[in-house]
Amino acid sequence: MDIISEVIGSIRAGRASARRITESGAWGARYPPFVGIGFHIVLSGTGFLVTRNGSTVALQPGSVVLAPFGAEHGLSHAPRKLGSLPVASMGPEPPRPGPYDFEFLCGCYRLDRGQIHRFLRDLPDVVAIPPDHDRHPHLPAMTSLLRDDVAEDRPGTAATRAALLDLILVHALRRWQEQSGGRDWPAVTDPGIAAALRAVHDEPETQWTVQRLCDIAGMSRTGFVRRFTALVGKPPMAYVTGWRLTAAARLLRETRDPLAAIAQRVGYSTEFTFASAFRREYGLAPGRFRRTVQLADAAAPPR
Repeated sequence: MDIISEVIGSIRAGRASARRITESGAWGARYPPFVGIGFHIVLSGTGFLVTRNGSTVALQPGSVVLAPFGAEHGLSHAPRKLGSLPVASMGPEPPRPGPYDFEFLCGCYRLDRGQIHRFLRDLPDVVAIPPDHDRHPHLPAMTSLLRDDVAEDRPGTAATRAALLDLILVHALRRWQEQSGGRDWPAVTDPGIAAALRAVHDEPETQWTVQRLCDIAGMSRTGFVRRFTALVGKPPMAYVTGWRLTAAARLLRETRDPLAAIAQRVGYSTEFTFASAFRREYGLAPGRFRRTVQLADAAAPPR
């Protein structure tokens, strides 16, 4: 089962943003927790990642810092305690003018509603990935494209920014998978369970039942439910519902399709049943969710 693709699909319901930051002298910033996934990429200079448990990691050009579920962390010119760092400004300020000692890109998906994918929560709070341009020569190219993208807003920026964030996050998750040797990386290796998951992802509109998923998996009902729940973390039908609503949230953000059409695309026979399920999951009716994310996108700083 391709967990990375599943994760990227789930976070696309969030708002994509990115900006370039420069620092000089004795600098430092603490990034408060948020609901979402984010990263930093060092462009030039050296610094340190500061984690909640007090550990520090040296950073150099090409280093990637990944916050899989938005945990608090900091960046600094030298090892320091996290609590001593000033809270980072997340406003629309452009990079500081003049010479600088440290330059980096920040990118993230913020989930205004909903939950972080459970597989991301299985990863460490913050992951530092050292540069390896010999084995991964494509990261500098992706980084350069994102740096240019945040320099100015142009037609299509919303689409290009999300696409570049996706590519960099896929790269970071793959590198972490390699770096950890799979020890801390969740996986669904059971072929029957993986087949059932693929079917749900590919066809959320299908009227799935436990028995239909059992047939795809080629397993008995009792064995399937037990194995699915152990590997995925929730019972089959709860997972189906969660995936459908994640897909619906993404469609509400990315399209202007009528609510009735979205309901059918994600497997609900009526707009009413879809709205009830969506409200339980996201705390808002679908129409209000769409208006809320539209207002948030309009009010968000362009970088």
